[in-house]
Amino acid sequence: MKQVTISNAYLTLMVLDYGATIQKLLVKGADGEYTNVVVGYNHPSRYRLDDNALGASIGRYAGRISEGGFVLDRERYHLHHEDGVHLHGGKEGFHQKYWTIDEVDNSDKPFVKLSYTSKHLEEGYPGNLSVSVTYKLMNNALQVIYEGVTDRSTVINLTNHAYFKLDDSPYIDEYNLQLNCPYRLETKENLLPTGDIIPVRKTEFDFLLPKKIGLQRFDTIFVKDIGNEKVAEIHSKTSGINMKVYTNQPALVVYTPADFPGICFETQNYPDAPNQPDFPKSVLRPGDIYNNISIFKFDIRDQS
Repeated sequence: MKQVTISNAYLTLMVLDYGATIQKLLVKGADGEYTNVVVGYNHPSRYRLDDNALGASIGRYAGRISEGGFVLDRERYHLHHEDGVHLHGGKEGFHQKYWTIDEVDNSDKPFVKLSYTSKHLEEGYPGNLSVSVTYKLMNNALQVIYEGVTDRSTVINLTNHAYFKLDDSPYIDEYNLQLNCPYRLETKENLLPTGDIIPVRKTEFDFLLPKKIGLQRFDTIFVKDIGNEKVAEIHSKTSGINMKVYTNQPALVVYTPADFPGICFETQNYPDAPNQPDFPKSVLRPGDIYNNISIFKFDIRDQS
């Protein structure tokens, strides 16, 4: 397993080739001390045993797909599923693959670029799909760019699965959270979308104005406010660290695990889009380029 570290005056990023994983993201505080703001392991070998996809790149399709597969161009493709639910790319998704480290740049805007080629019918998906992720430090922000090309029509939905934790507290309940997401996808008990898009206002999912997370827990598909690239903002009063999330994707899956403190902001297309004709299209055609750009921007606020 290979590890790459890049840094600038504000941030230090450690990336693994296994799963193109964000292992650590260190944010420099006002006192000059660094806080690791993602949940992870110190020893890279631990990631081989990880069931939570900590900091990993998810594909070929992030989120859930129903019906054990999908139909594309009148041909049905069968995917690995459990009780009809296909999750995060299948039995061995991109988060369980070794990616190639293509380029490491240590300039004033340092970046690392990794790539992976998914063969035709890997996990049941059509097409030889070549994907890349570029992690770039831009002053006090981490930019994450996923790109993909294919030699035959396929479906694609990539995201990063970093669990953010902005301080050393054992809980995230005191964090202030704001989501620029006026709607969410209604889901069934198995968390598959019903196809309906419902407003969050005056419900437990209403974080249109900042408020404490409290006991609220998420495995929720939010719909981004059209025309606003900023989808989320979270703040820890304990550390003073504030993080804003921006994306060109239409959805934000917010996930908080039950067994450890952390919160995922999975910027992506709608889950189950291959089976939902009214959802944004997830099909990638030969000659086109898949492009998912997200930015995680940090600043330090007064802790008083």
